[in-house]
Amino acid sequence: MKQQSVLKPDSLQRRVIARAIPNRPARTPGILLGILADGCVVGLLALSMWLIIRSAEQPPILYLNFAIVGVRALAIGRAAFRYVERLASHNAAFSQLANLRAETFTALIPRVPGAIEEKRRGEVLAGFIDDVDQLQDEQLRVRQPLIVSTTVTVLSLILVAVISPAAAVVTAICLALTAVLAIWVTDRISGETEKELAASRAALTDAILERAENSETLAAFNGFARQRVLIEKAQTRLAEIQSRAAITAGLTAALLGLGQGIATLLVLYFAAIPFDNGVSAAAFGLIVIVPAAIAEVFVQAPTALAARRRVMTSAARIADLTEKPLPEQIPQLPSDLAVPGEAGDAEPLAEPLAGAPLLEIRQLSVTHAGSRDPQITDLNLTVAPGETVVINGESGSGKSTLALALVRLLDYQGSYRIGGVEAKELGAARVRQLVGLCEQRPHIFDADLRQNLKFAKPSASDAELLRVLDRVGLGEWVCQRGGLDTRLGQAGSLISGGQAQRIALARALLADWRVMIFDEPTAGVDYDLAQQLVTDLIAAVPDDRAVILITHSDIPADLSVKTIEIESHTVR
Repeated sequence: MKQQSVLKPDSLQRRVIARAIPNRPARTPGILLGILADGCVVGLLALSMWLIIRSAEQPPILYLNFAIVGVRALAIGRAAFRYVERLASHNAAFSQLANLRAETFTALIPRVPGAIEEKRRGEVLAGFIDDVDQLQDEQLRVRQPLIVSTTVTVLSLILVAVISPAAAVVTAICLALTAVLAIWVTDRISGETEKELAASRAALTDAILERAENSETLAAFNGFARQRVLIEKAQTRLAEIQSRAAITAGLTAALLGLGQGIATLLVLYFAAIPFDNGVSAAAFGLIVIVPAAIAEVFVQAPTALAARRRVMTSAARIADLTEKPLPEQIPQLPSDLAVPGEAGDAEPLAEPLAGAPLLEIRQLSVTHAGSRDPQITDLNLTVAPGETVVINGESGSGKSTLALALVRLLDYQGSYRIGGVEAKELGAARVRQLVGLCEQRPHIFDADLRQNLKFAKPSASDAELLRVLDRVGLGEWVCQRGGLDTRLGQAGSLISGGQAQRIALARALLADWRVMIFDEPTAGVDYDLAQQLVTDLIAAVPDDRAVILITHSDIPADLSVKTIEIESHTVR
């Protein structure tokens, strides 16, 4: 098995950040337009001051026409370039954000069966939503502002240096010292703020999730008040950290404003001698006002560095979820997640062979992620079309671990062939097109019945959906509930456990898997209903498909099944 190379934390962060950066053609227009917009800011203030002082000298109006037109053009350009820059840069960032979310989700898939079990759900959710969204700031609020502010500041200092080198040097020194001081103060005050902010946001998300998902239990034990207190504490803590960050940002802006004022006073003093030696009053006014204009642009630099700290914190959290090497028991990225037809110049993945058994297992061993000892050892099994195989055993014997291995969410030792081809040669994505898993608690989306079914086959028509619902025994129920527009509620709160399992079976039929694995489909259902549910599930599966039923419950006696008993993590 190929192992990922072990990278240092900062290397993992850079790899995450690299996925958030739009490509050069996408990000270049925003940078160029930003330079033009900020250039107009400096030019407008400088030219306006020149025009005011020159007008006071009452020259012929023809001498002022160019400046008058220039002021108008720069005023319009500042707003126009800024608007177009926002469109271009945000369009590039949002387009890349969509790709980043998809890549992050893909990286999380193989880690679900044990690689991130120590993480709280709120922490994972905050990482996938808040931290991924934060990464778009790398281009919008870090790289682009630094490039734009540095470019415009240097060009502005060159302009000042043409008139007064002393003024340019004084302005540059004041800006540099102010920036260093602002960065130092920010680090001293809020060096750990970003880490605390991310942790507090995750804690609040986790508390809200617990309140939403366990409302029935909380109501039964009068736990709403206690949970409300936990949410309020988490919210208060988050607000305190955000307030501290806001104070730091305000202090940074104040320091830059102070530096700009000092620079202006020093320019007035050091530029007075060149003024006596022939520099015009209008030019003198220009070099005095330029530090204020530059400061308005240069303020982006310390702000960008503060945003960089937030981005790095988010990148570290995402890297902790998605970039660390997978346990040996989990198929390694990226090859196992390759989708057929998307492998570029790579050789096409193998395909099942006609006439071969649907599923053939020899000396199979499976270890759950994070465990040392295998839960399944020396399993031998052949599944032919039309067969139903029951994997029986007590809780904790490894039945669900086996199911995860059969859909390639866990790795295996030994031989596991689908249609005569080794599963590792097929690739994980292709395996999941052939072998599907209906989990113990199938997820029901908070949407109507139609969308819950089309999740498995987006192209399915309403007629096809109604036919498959009738096959799983929900035809009459659908008519009584109002058709495919029936809402199912959050996590299926408006339907029973048996109905949820039948909807999961309908999805499986729409997905048209060759082998359908049901993991404890009768959990939470009383005995009589469980017996009928198992009978209906197996009867609905086409004759050219196979069923693997994982359960510790009894199977109806009239069903023809092949039973395998798992005891003490060993198949006997």
